[in-house]
Amino acid sequence: MKRRKMLLGLMSALLVFAMVGCSSSKSEDTGSTNTGTTGTAATGKDLKGDITVITQKTDIVDTVFKDYAQKFKQEYPNINVKFQALSDYEGQIKVRMNSSDYGDVLLLPTSIPLADTPQFFEPLGNYDDMKKQYNGLEERTVDGKVYGIPTTINFNGLVYNKKVFADAGVTEVPKTPDQFLAALQKIKDKGAAVPLYTNYAAGWPLTQWEADLTTVAGNVDYVNITQANTDDNFVKGSPHYELYKLMYDVAQKGLIEKDPTTTDWETSKADLANGKIGTMVLGSWAIGQIQGLSKTPEDIGFMPFPTNAEKVIMPLADDYTIGISSKSSNKEAARAWIDWFINKSTYPTTEGGGMSPAVGAELPATLKQFEGTDVEFKFQTPAKAGQEGLVDKIDKDSEIGLWQPDFKKRIIEAAIGNKKESYDDIMKDLNDKWKASRASVASE
Repeated sequence: MKRRKMLLGLMSALLVFAMVGCSSSKSEDTGSTNTGTTGTAATGKDLKGDITVITQKTDIVDTVFKDYAQKFKQEYPNINVKFQALSDYEGQIKVRMNSSDYGDVLLLPTSIPLADTPQFFEPLGNYDDMKKQYNGLEERTVDGKVYGIPTTINFNGLVYNKKVFADAGVTEVPKTPDQFLAALQKIKDKGAAVPLYTNYAAGWPLTQWEADLTTVAGNVDYVNITQANTDDNFVKGSPHYELYKLMYDVAQKGLIEKDPTTTDWETSKADLANGKIGTMVLGSWAIGQIQGLSKTPEDIGFMPFPTNAEKVIMPLADDYTIGISSKSSNKEAARAWIDWFINKSTYPTTEGGGMSPAVGAELPATLKQFEGTDVEFKFQTPAKAGQEGLVDKIDKDSEIGLWQPDFKKRIIEAAIGNKKESYDDIMKDLNDKWKASRASVASE
């Protein structure tokens, strides 16, 4: 956000979220899908076709999604929607995309390079037009054409149990790393809950820490611009160094689960919900899941990642984006589903756990709680022209794995004494790899 005091009424919230623009009510009211190349001026009753929607939501595909289909059919009676849920979405959909059979509507796999997106997906419209209707389109825009709309906009930080913190005598949300460590120590001393649960064994929850890099940096330019143009990505004082130093310190001080190698994701959610865990580093998508397991959902809160930065920025980021297969034979019906799903279903805020990407959409309660505070919610600045995807290229060439659990596990193992290396040893190794790969990628 661009104001120190945020969310002071809906209009100011809309301004700081860059949500000023044309309303999406026109396409909703008429059933029109005229925002893209697959669009039509036909009404809902005129559109016909059978479409297959592929999703990663195996837990709600036979319940919530079927309810969506029934409501959608009230507006589009001649469109039949069938769902397919994939348990390993990235792996399974990538295989299917080697053929022409990968549904009509699907989530754009993160493994597909941005430049290759037009090979597999239908353009939904011009970016300059669609940005007036939807936020977060930059991730899947190629040559001014949009290929995917975010299913939800996530915000990142920590999910925590308010009662656990209060019972330990922590009366204010910790803002800095030192305050956070002190709060976790109080929880440990109380002895009733694990202060911070890493979910080491599951692996993927450790990658959630990377999403808080913007908060540690206190600068929306850092991730896509500064990081791409520095050789000092992991040196002392850099955002990456400070981010993972907190992970190391929490583990080294024994403020995590006793045996991180035996953690369990599903159990951890219930334990956080029921007061056996104080906090976990997660995105907003997890809030609803954990509240749903609690008898007192009001005890489950969300806080920004601890930072010493002058500005407290909670970064906004796209979840999966949704698009239309270029092989679909019912593209207009597919587009009707996408527009309805984003604008009229409850998915973005309820099942998606974030905020709607639709311009002018109501803000979720988890954001309204920060009214009158200095917490800012902002999207990261896109990469400079000609540097799109550069951070990913350096990361892959170096095999660091910014969004992989490997070096995070290494940090925890070193902190608890399972590896004979210091935190600075690990950071030096990562920075050497980053510097070498950045030079290699730049020379290509």
